[in-house]
Amino acid sequence: MTKIEYNMFESDNGKLLKKLGVDHLKAALTKMLLIRNFDTRSEAAYQQGKIGGFFHSTVGQEAVGTAAVDALGLDHWYSTTYRCHGLAILHEEPINELMAELYGRSTGNAGGRGGSMHFYSDKLLGGFGIVGGHLPVVAGAAFSIKYQKQEGKISIGFLGDGASVQGTFHESLNLATLWDLPAVYVIENNQWGMGTAVSRAVCNQPIAESFAKAYGVDSYTLNGMDYLNCYAGFKQILADVLKKKKPVIVEVLTERYKGHSVSDPGLYRSKEDLENAMKRDSIHKLAAEMIAAKMIKQEQVDEINKAQKKIVIDAMKFADESPFPDPMSLEEGVYA
Repeated sequence: MTKIEYNMFESDNGKLLKKLGVDHLKAALTKMLLIRNFDTRSEAAYQQGKIGGFFHSTVGQEAVGTAAVDALGLDHWYSTTYRCHGLAILHEEPINELMAELYGRSTGNAGGRGGSMHFYSDKLLGGFGIVGGHLPVVAGAAFSIKYQKQEGKISIGFLGDGASVQGTFHESLNLATLWDLPAVYVIENNQWGMGTAVSRAVCNQPIAESFAKAYGVDSYTLNGMDYLNCYAGFKQILADVLKKKKPVIVEVLTERYKGHSVSDPGLYRSKEDLENAMKRDSIHKLAAEMIAAKMIKQEQVDEINKAQKKIVIDAMKFADESPFPDPMSLEEGVYA
């Protein structure tokens, strides 16, 4: 496998730790642990037959969305893929409703109709089950911002490395570049497009850097296993997009610890490769940095994790006790 040289965005983590402070960092760590527990527990529920349909875990990639939302804020348009649990949690959607949606219950985020791939909120334009299907929406939301002269706002779209070679990505990016739209395309490069290594699926790498040159826009490469690097990067990206009023392509190098979906055993990946990835875990890294800076103790980290686990277990109980949708409501909300 050819080694790719990345021009990684540089961040001063020691300085940033002090700047952000204990409260901010504890809140970030708490959100990342909540996402980790949500996906870990709900995957177990899927294997027990409590959840049907498809299920794509966010485990390993928690730092990306958490840092993006913390750095950018929620007053923007967000769009994402079928791996959408974490972003919905970060948009402060009630955990009970998200879990109930996985269980297909009427109390769910989408009334039990959408399932794992279709969480949404007021500013989250849904998870999408079609690879790259949401990318024209990213451009459309950015166009609405420009058309309505909404200063200070941008449209952010998350996609996987596999979706970066979809026609929708390039058509959307072409229009966004042509019309100078405030759009940020965030490629979460977790090294695998389903079971195919990114090096065998994308002809030119680094992905963001290569495509940015072709479209004449700026690009950034962030370390998705480092919350602080992602936070600093997204802060700079927001400032640049608002100043230059042009789209930006971001490649975030991250890892997923699970298969593409719950039905994928990940046999295409060596045990050693997975173990090495987990040694760089973003949650453990942030906790270790905070402990080294005497901002938190390991016992406190354990307590936070325990509290998030209880929130998820309570949500599972809520979902299990919630009613299924009335079959008579099946066609409600269907317009085509």
